[in-house]
Amino acid sequence: MPKPPARRSASQPSTAELRERVLTATKDLLNDRRFDAISVADIITAAAVSRASFYFYFPSKQAVLAELVRRAVNQGQQAARPWTDGEQDPIDALRSGIAAGAALWRDNAGVLTAIVEHWGTDEQLRTLWLEQMDQFTDLAVARIHSDPAVLRHLDGLDVRAIAASLTWLGERLYYLAAADVAPFNDQDTLVETLTHAWTRMLYGSTPGWNGLERL
Repeated sequence: MPKPPARRSASQPSTAELRERVLTATKDLLNDRRFDAISVADIITAAAVSRASFYFYFPSKQAVLAELVRRAVNQGQQAARPWTDGEQDPIDALRSGIAAGAALWRDNAGVLTAIVEHWGTDEQLRTLWLEQMDQFTDLAVARIHSDPAVLRHLDGLDVRAIAASLTWLGERLYYLAAADVAPFNDQDTLVETLTHAWTRMLYGSTPGWNGLERL
């Protein structure tokens, strides 16, 4: 008779636990070191997993970073929902989403700084980051097209170009804040600057938009 499958002991980590160890260790390492200064061996040591376990889940350290980036971007999309869903005052929703984005970048500074600094020289990371940024642009495009007042204000301008320019502006200023570059390392300045840029670009000075008098 065939032997029954071996049972995992209570002290033996599960598959999911081993994978999370790798992700957590990489995120922790990125809080103190640049991505190009971290090796797979460093991750294996910090995660306390075997080399075989690492390569079972991830083909490279770039793949680990990619997963961490996807998780952060998913959180960013959730943070943007007050505005993209169109269920709140647009100016207040923009400010709320931008503030949440700033907090997200602060909490994931090592990961997001790594992708910004390396997507230009690594083809795998380039493809990943352009895809993630396109997702934010797509959300902004959909929101703009759902609002006739914004379309009137833009007066025939290329909606995707407008949405992409605002998305990439956010990426750059969040990155500067994460890199502790003044004046954007002050969160209030960062949030108000981005809110002003988005508001003026999309809504102009049209009367009736709550919050414009504050900008």
